Amino acid sequence: MERLLVIIVSAVIGTVFFLWFSQAVKKQYMQEYIMSHQWLLHPNSICYWRTGMAGFGFILYFFTTYQSIAIFIFTFAAILDGADGVVARGCNMGSTWGEWLDPMCDKLTYLPPLIGFAYAGIISIKLIWILVAIEFAGQFLARHILNWIRFSGAANNFGKIKAIICFGLVILCALLDENSEFINIADEVLIACIILSTASVVFKFIPNRLYADILSTLNFCCGVASLILTHNHYFAWAICIIIIGQLFDLFDGRMALKHGGTKYGPYLDDIADFVSFGLAPAYVIVQKDGSLAWLVSVAFIVGVAFRLIRFVSVDKNRTDLPENIFNGLPSPAGALIVLGASLIATPGILWGLTTVSIVLMVSHIRFAHFGRVILKHIPKPLFFMISASIIVMLSFIFKTKSVEMFGYLILSSVFLYMIAGRHWVR
Repeated sequence: MERLLVIIVSAVIGTVFFLWFSQAVKKQYMQEYIMSHQWLLHPNSICYWRTGMAGFGFILYFFTTYQSIAIFIFTFAAILDGADGVVARGCNMGSTWGEWLDPMCDKLTYLPPLIGFAYAGIISIKLIWILVAIEFAGQFLARHILNWIRFSGAANNFGKIKAIICFGLVILCALLDENSEFINIADEVLIACIILSTASVVFKFIPNRLYADILSTLNFCCGVASLILTHNHYFAWAICIIIIGQLFDLFDGRMALKHGGTKYGPYLDDIADFVSFGLAPAYVIVQKDGSLAWLVSVAFIVGVAFRLIRFVSVDKNRTDLPENIFNGLPSPAGALIVLGASLIATPGILWGLTTVSIVLMVSHIRFAHFGRVILKHIPKPLFFMISASIIVMLSFIFKTKSVEMFGYLILSSVFLYMIAGRHWVR
């Protein structure tokens, strides 16, 4: 447990430093100090420093007996990943070279120790080299192709979340290296990193205006896949697929506002929502509880349909309804109540919670939009940390196959949204 204590202390010290530094950069005296000490505090310089620190930590961990010092150095270097961006934005010191250098230094920070842990038997050697190949293909080959075809690949959040998870994975491997009795979910987390890295590369080649439609299409595909999985009684997987569809739905509207879309986008979005958050959860109810559940599932489908139709034909045209405020519980949140309850509740309780979900969706109780209101109040670093933590928790749940834990996590998340959604209603 000594290593766990070192990790906690390192994370606390690094986080406190980062929070202090983020506030200090806003002050005039700090900006002047940075401008006069660019060799030390220029965003590119910070990239070099943290990469050097990570390299020094790598040598200490794998070739000496000073593992605790190595963990402290690496943890601090990982937290410094956000410092260069803070300086670049606060002092207007961004550059084209810096945009290329930052992700490159990230890779040089977390890939060497991950390779070291792979050959130490902590994680899969095959998986780590797949990640390395994708990472450097995106860094060099993809960027070269984009420059050659004169296409500007947009930065996306997949890579940022992946980097945070990779930093966390290094710390997790260090913990597993000392405590082999812990449940090893490293390979599951590594697979998530591979998926996010691949998505980050692929989306660089897609025109921005198609982002929203692609996300809606992926949401629709998740709904169809969930129906198939539910039919074959893979309930946990079916529910996980629906949640992934909700993540796609969370960002399709934001992408449409930011980058535009096509004329078919709104229709595609509504169809995808109905399949993923109406039909798919209703089919879970039917398969879990037999023929008597048909009445409840049909009522749920009608409730979702009413909610979507009211939103499109009425709520969007209301002048008394503030922007980005929902009239009634959003259908994705309503679906989460049903999905979480289906994993842990008896048929009677499931039907009762489904009824509560229907009533909240068709009601006039107002909730703030999660993506456009609540997320704006969450600092970006914290958002990325929360996203990474959720992926790690899901990896743990799949490793342990704890269906009940999955259900409680789902219900807890929708409960927290309802509290926050009500709090930020204007």
